[in-house]
Amino acid sequence: MSQPIDVAIRDESIRLGQFLKLANLVETGAEAKPLVAGGAVLVNGEVETRRGRQLVRGDVVTLGGLSARVADESAGDDLPW
Repeated sequence: MSQPIDVAIRDESIRLGQFLKLANLVETGAEAKPLVAGGAVLVNGEVETRRGRQLVRGDVVTLGGLSARVADESAGDDLPW
């Protein structure tokens, strides 16, 4: 598993489906839905099947060996992809 990349958000929280798109782990919400429902997404190392789960700063989302951490907007965007 890769080191998580920090992905900045503006608000206090973000829904899992939105974060997957923001972090470029998926291209669309339609792509995210079956992946989340099928148990392919981990949040903080645990399987998460709720696309609407609220993520807060510090949460780490993993999909297919790529990880992204919810970060403060001041952290910048260090996405390698």
